[in-house]
Amino acid sequence: MQTFATDRERAANDLAERLFFELEKHGNRFSLHRKIGDRMRRDNMTLDEVEQVLERWKLEGPHGG
Repeated sequence: MQTFATDRERAANDLAERLFFELEKHGNRFSLHRKIGDRMRRDNMTLDEVEQVLERWKLEGPHGG
């Protein structure tokens, strides 16, 4: 299990898990990939970008709402 340093990182990881994503930290950048379905993957993301993707998935789902 990966350790996330800040509350924002932990919150993003918690949301990622609820939405069936895996969040990995690489220095100050992140990789996000979907565990089920289309297996979407994005690498070299900032925390802001991760939060935007997860919030969009939370609101719209995999089919865009």
